[in-house]
Amino acid sequence: MQHTLRQIFRSGKFVVGFSIFAAILLIVTIYPLLVRESPLTIIGQGTFFPPGIYVSVYDSLTSPRYTLQLDDAAAKRLASRLSDDDRLAMKEWLVGAGLLESEIDTTDTARLLGLWEATYDPAKRIPGLTNAKRNYYVRLDASLDGLLATEGLSLATKDPQTGALIETGQVAQTDYANVSQVANLRVLALGTDNFGRDVLTELVTATGVSLQIGIVAGLVATLIGLTLGLLAGYVGGLVDDVITFVTNLFIVIPSFVLLILISFSIGQEQRGAFTIAVVIGLTGWVWTARAVRAQVISLRNRDHVNLSKLSGHSIFRIIVADILPYIASYVVMALILQISSAILAEAGLSILGLGPRTTDVPTLGQMMNWAFIYQAYILGKWWAYLPALAAIALVSFSMNLMNTGLDQVFNPALRE
Repeated sequence: MQHTLRQIFRSGKFVVGFSIFAAILLIVTIYPLLVRESPLTIIGQGTFFPPGIYVSVYDSLTSPRYTLQLDDAAAKRLASRLSDDDRLAMKEWLVGAGLLESEIDTTDTARLLGLWEATYDPAKRIPGLTNAKRNYYVRLDASLDGLLATEGLSLATKDPQTGALIETGQVAQTDYANVSQVANLRVLALGTDNFGRDVLTELVTATGVSLQIGIVAGLVATLIGLTLGLLAGYVGGLVDDVITFVTNLFIVIPSFVLLILISFSIGQEQRGAFTIAVVIGLTGWVWTARAVRAQVISLRNRDHVNLSKLSGHSIFRIIVADILPYIASYVVMALILQISSAILAEAGLSILGLGPRTTDVPTLGQMMNWAFIYQAYILGKWWAYLPALAAIALVSFSMNLMNTGLDQVFNPALRE
């Protein structure tokens, strides 16, 4: 055993794949211990908050202020509120309103805003302007109010007696707050999803759940395939014919189509993560059974097996003691591939809306499904779907790399 393990860990591909997989397991184990928040907790009143560090605006007003004279502060403020796309859109509207294109310089912010303020009329009919574009210009116009102002903002409270506003302070454009001194701060490394939930917390939990589904489904599929393959290959005769017939039936019907039909018939409320894992396992054992059967047929007439037969050992003992150890390495590789295939199958089911119930726990496939339904890919909200896609790819890559490394160790044709 020690010699075998040394051989395995001398395989560069296995070591790389195992390291990636171990790192993923470590993250999904430790992160929930540090962040105990439910992954389905809605923390944002809105959709698709971009990644970043969020501080309370209210608390930042009462935190210590520092005056910084930064030369590029005004330019950065303008760039954050008036992007290049907004400038081009303003130019497009102004040209449509009758201004000469040569008169409009999108780099001259003051002149551009002056032309916009003097010309823009939301009721004006511009040829080819859609309702969506018209609403965009209305929102843009509202955001431009006071963009070039150099004075600060007044803080005021309402008088409970008269209802009048009473000024309590001023916020100058040169006032800055130290983030570490703001009372309420939240780091959203991957922003929020369409429901306003922390994508990072959701991603880590979803990865763990998808791995659990993959492991359960892989164990079920491998156990069924191994049992049927051993019986068909060693016993032969009528048993082999029946098992081969059932296997061929499953081969005729594509496993994913069968998986879709079974998942749909179960119903949303009954589709828990464990249920989906078992269903995937019950439909994914076919190729394992066929491969194990072929391996056993090549072993059943070996000398050590015939000697065990002459000794009067039972079929069960012969299979377990004389045949199974010789195909153990193949079974391990089959299990790894089954786990990887099960994770991909769950992702495919969830994207179609047939995965585990959405009110239970998130999975990587469900995150992709939510991003698809709420058009995150069209809106450019990459953080809602790209991390889940990367996690699926990384898990599958690591497991296939481990399987390739094991194949190089145990396959005589590939052994160096």
